[in-house]
Amino acid sequence: MTVLHQIDPIAFSLGPLRVHWYGLMYLLGFGTAWWLGRRRIAAGRLPGVDANGFSDLLFYAMLGVILGGRLGYVLFYGLDELLRDPLMIVRVWDGGMSFHGGLVGVLAAAWLWSRRQRLHFFDTMDFVAPLVPPGLGFGRLGNYIGGELWGKPTEAGWGVVFPTGLPERFQQLDPAALRAQFEAGALDAWARHPSQLYQACLEGLVMFVALWWFSSRPRPRYAVSGLFALLYGVFRFLVEFVRVPDAQLGYLAFGWLTMGQVLSLPLVALGLYLLWRSRRAPVLAPAPLAAGAGADAKAGKGGRP
Repeated sequence: MTVLHQIDPIAFSLGPLRVHWYGLMYLLGFGTAWWLGRRRIAAGRLPGVDANGFSDLLFYAMLGVILGGRLGYVLFYGLDELLRDPLMIVRVWDGGMSFHGGLVGVLAAAWLWSRRQRLHFFDTMDFVAPLVPPGLGFGRLGNYIGGELWGKPTEAGWGVVFPTGLPERFQQLDPAALRAQFEAGALDAWARHPSQLYQACLEGLVMFVALWWFSSRPRPRYAVSGLFALLYGVFRFLVEFVRVPDAQLGYLAFGWLTMGQVLSLPLVALGLYLLWRSRRAPVLAPAPLAAGAGADAKAGKGGRP
């Protein structure tokens, strides 16, 4: 059944402060990563690292996601806007975060943290990879609640009418009048694929189940990271076919190729390469960290970069 999207993007207000659902989704993502990561640390899935070390890693990753995601959006999707209005780079409340930029930020943060901890970079990334999909899923739910990044028109029974995707004459109506128009069938032609929910399911739920299961027993170095890159690249590339490209960019070629697909192809290639390389890579055996044994555990795992 077609749905009219009329969700308030503001979760609640505290005086002049307005808390958006999108921000809460980020908190849920980081909170879930913290909880899952603590479980993996307790199981010894990153030998030589205790709960405090993991908290440092998560802090680094949070900075990488926020800074990398914003800079990536500006460079990949909003460069023209930046040249017109340089201050837009700090107005994160107006929206605009890039997964690919956030990924680069996380990679940089994990590399710095791994050097400090004297760990192999890909041992860290294999540990982190299963913690990421819930945050991706929550982020896409935030996109849906905010009524942004919607899909192409569809006649499917599950289409969603997003007010921001309607002609201006409908956008000027108050919520009650818009609801009346919807119930009269006047808005059916603007029902769209809820591509945000497709991505929440694939990038969030499916990737989490696959990666959590795959990493439930020790795998060769590079394998978990490779599977993450491959799955995300494939899922993102496919969903882009039913998602409206960013208005300032449109299609880059062939009448269907989007920036999201261009940025996802290297991830597919990287995922395949890492999975191939993992065939002869060592396996990092779990080693729960005993009190006072941090130096011994770290030295015994052979994890130097």
